[in-house]
This record gives sequence, structure tokens and C-alpha cells, in this order.
Amino acid sequence: MKKIVEKYVEMPKSIRRPMWQIWHKLIIKFDKKGGAIFMNYGYQGLNGDKPVQLNEKDEINRYCIQLYDHVVNRVDLKGKNVLEVGSGRGGGASFIKRYHMPEAYTAMDISSSAIDFCSDYHKVPGLSFVKGYAEEQPFEDQSFDAVVNVESARCYGNISKFFSEVYRVLKPDGHFLLADMIKKNELDGFLNDLKKNGFKILHQTKITPSVVKALDNDSARREESIKSQIPKFLIGGFLQFAGTKGTERYNAFATEKIEYWSFVLSKN
Repeated sequence: MKKIVEKYVEMPKSIRRPMWQIWHKLIIKFDKKGGAIFMNYGYQGLNGDKPVQLNEKDEINRYCIQLYDHVVNRVDLKGKNVLEVGSGRGGGASFIKRYHMPEAYTAMDISSSAIDFCSDYHKVPGLSFVKGYAEEQPFEDQSFDAVVNVESARCYGNISKFFSEVYRVLKPDGHFLLADMIKKNELDGFLNDLKKNGFKILHQTKITPSVVKALDNDSARREESIKSQIPKFLIGGFLQFAGTKGTERYNAFATEKIEYWSFVLSKN
């Protein structure tokens, strides 16, 4: 399991989607407390950034929330119609809807089990969860003011088709708010795909050190949660997935073998 998680993005594209659905089912099976509502690596500002002001109940997920806030806070989403592609366990969708106050927020994921969990767990007015595929989005042209995508694009079978679909569903002058891990030798191709599909890059930021700092601060909590709920034979895989200190995923970030980038893009 540990090696499968480590090499996930290098596996044949045809099996990534069913593997992701299986992973969601495992999390739901073992997360009896419903506490794992985020699956990103987090963000911690390094230059005196003002911390996000959070309600007490959200404080436990501070670092994961700060990543979502970093991704979207350059664009005013208040009163807008927003789509998230790859919404996972729904924590980011709930945070953005409650704190950034779009009029409507549609959170889409390929996993039926994740959609069922989120629909039951996150009861927020104006927030809805739907099943759909990143490369074949079930929405009309020019439906959304902004599209959010956090740590999900790397898993898609055809990332260029995904970018094309985002462009299609965005309104004119809409924003694409994107963050993901990218291998150094793949950044140019990633940027070329974005430009080829019509996007203008407004902001482009390498945030790898901020992700590493968040993992440093959050590893103990992640490790305790995993070890208290996951069967021993699966713990290694879950720790790798969570990027806790000492794992190969953490080390890949710390040495910048894998970089983490965030983007604010506009539809030309």
C-alpha cells in the first residue's frame, strides 16, 4: 500500500480513477469520527502573513484550510457562482462557502462514496455536491464565475482536456484557481497546457517551503489520527498519503524533488 501511494501518479492513467475511488471508500470505512474532511498537504505562510481568522471548530484543520485560503484569496468570490473540481471530503468546499461567501458553491468529485459522505456531513446553505468527471463536466457552457482545483489535477487521465473543460464552463473573465504538486521537469508542459487552452496566468507562485512548513507543524496530529483509526498493515500507506515527516512524500517536498505551485488564471 505504501508503494502504491508513493507511485500513484506514475501508474497507468487508466487505473488512477478506480484507485482513487477505492481510496475514498477506505477513508470512509476507517474514519469513524468523520474527522478527515481535508486531504491536502496544507500551507503555512513564511513571511509574516496574517493568519486566517477561524472559528474554534475549524482550528484543528488550520493548515489545510490555509492552503484553500491561499488559493482563492486573490479573487473576490462573494456573491459568485463557484465550482470546485475534485472536492474530496468537502472540507475546502465548506470553508470557502462559509468564509468567502459565494452565492452558490458546487463541489464535484468522481467518487460516489465521497459525494454521499459530503452531502450528509456538510450542511451549509448554498453548498451542493455532485458526481462528475474532470474531463467531462456535466455543466452548461459559461456557468461559473470561478473554478477551484486543489491537489487533484495530477490524478487526471487527460489534464489538457480538464483545462479545456474548465475554460468551457467559465464565464468570460472568470477565474481558475489552481494548486498542485508538479515535478520540476514537468512545469513547462503544465504551463503550456494552460496557455494552449486559453488561460492567462495572473499569479504563479512556488509554495513548496510553505507546504513543508505546514507538514512540519501538522505531522503529529496527522500521525496520531492515522495510528488511532487505521489497521496496522495499512498505516504505512496512510502516513505516506498524509505526507507526515519521514515519509518519502514529505522528503520529496523537503528536497524539492517535487515542487508545489499555485496559480490564479483568467479566461481570455
